[in-house]
Amino acid sequence: MKSKKFLLQENDIPQSWYNIIPDMANKPLPLIHPATKQPLLPEDLYPIFSKAASDQELNTADRWIEIPEEVREMYRIWRPTPLVRATGLEKLLDTPAHIYFKNESVSPVGSHKLNSAIAQAYYCKQEGVTNITTETGAGQWGAALSLAAKHFGLELAVYMVKISFNQKPYRRSMMQTYGAEVISSPSMSTKAGRKIITYNPNYQGSLGTAISEAVELAMSTPNCKYVLGSVLNHVALHQTVIGLEAEKQMEMAGEYPDVVVACFGGGSNFSGLAFPFMRHKLNGDRNGTRFVAAEPASCPKLTRGIFQYDFGDEAGYTPLIPMFTLGHNFQPANIHAGGLRYHGGGAIISQLKHDDLIEAVDIQQLDTFKAATMFARSEGIIPAPESSHAIAATINEAMKCKVSGESKTILFNLSGHGLIDMTAYDRYFANDLTNYEVTAEDIEKTTRDIEKLL
Repeated sequence: MKSKKFLLQENDIPQSWYNIIPDMANKPLPLIHPATKQPLLPEDLYPIFSKAASDQELNTADRWIEIPEEVREMYRIWRPTPLVRATGLEKLLDTPAHIYFKNESVSPVGSHKLNSAIAQAYYCKQEGVTNITTETGAGQWGAALSLAAKHFGLELAVYMVKISFNQKPYRRSMMQTYGAEVISSPSMSTKAGRKIITYNPNYQGSLGTAISEAVELAMSTPNCKYVLGSVLNHVALHQTVIGLEAEKQMEMAGEYPDVVVACFGGGSNFSGLAFPFMRHKLNGDRNGTRFVAAEPASCPKLTRGIFQYDFGDEAGYTPLIPMFTLGHNFQPANIHAGGLRYHGGGAIISQLKHDDLIEAVDIQQLDTFKAATMFARSEGIIPAPESSHAIAATINEAMKCKVSGESKTILFNLSGHGLIDMTAYDRYFANDLTNYEVTAEDIEKTTRDIEKLL
């Protein structure tokens, strides 16, 4: 483990987030109000989100949006994060590729999610909000928002997907330690949850279901806002601190990525790493860089979904989002990468994918744990199951270089560590994990009614 780190100083933390939309030739299609069928206005979102987040969500004009100083002050606790050249992994693979990773696992909660959690909690506090709600898949977002909410004196209710609630008890404990209330979703505490349980009593939950419950609670609770951890434009915006730092660090390393890789659930960490580098491609400066989103084969929205307007949640409370989707009623398999079990991609990424500016690959669960184990044994860091999708895709790219003899530079996002996911590793070593296949019939069944939404 002789990997080299490239470290920045506190004054290198970005002063602004990067908004990619002004640089896109084809802008994302607008979010649609489900009742009026008209493009959303910021004020349409004010009852659900903070005003600042709503304005950022629909901002198509400003390339740079200033990071509030109080948010940057909290970023200084762990940012800038290291960029590491994974020489141990390179040696193990015997590849001529140069592999780098941005290590977001060093945050207090062990993942990149804190970058947006702090910003959104700050905006809610500034607006005088007292209560917030959210959903969480594997628990990284819930843990991050729990810490941010406590810092700003907000009460938080987290709807955690039931399968992860049971699989990952220590993430639940983290949220409770920070003071959040954690509810297994679907639950009997909301109309959406009760309807789902009545229809399917043994349903193990989905992010779409948890979002429905969190939105419903926010809408029915005085002085309460809903806070989202991925998918939407303002979340992708906040995460661009990752790529903006990585740009400076790659310059320190004397290299520029030929391939940028990140795992993909709704799009937060992929956007965060990729968008700052992609702006150079959009502006014609770096045409050769490829951008690869690695998603689970059991939830393959980018690789096998359809590009269409769809709800962001199962109950249909959210605006209609132009996305690559498997259908808001899609029920993903119970893989351990709970943060990637979402039915659709964000509007920006979906447009970029539609325009062939990004690529997508789907990775089987067993391949992700094989890659994770290789990474841990060569680099010393045990990755989260979500991040392991990016590692598997990176290894695939590095092995192509071995075959071709090309020395490409590959950059991936280590979006979180797996120290609270060791039960998943236990099951892997016991040969108790399986791959999951999604049939064409499954996808056709959950997408057939989407076109009727508009």
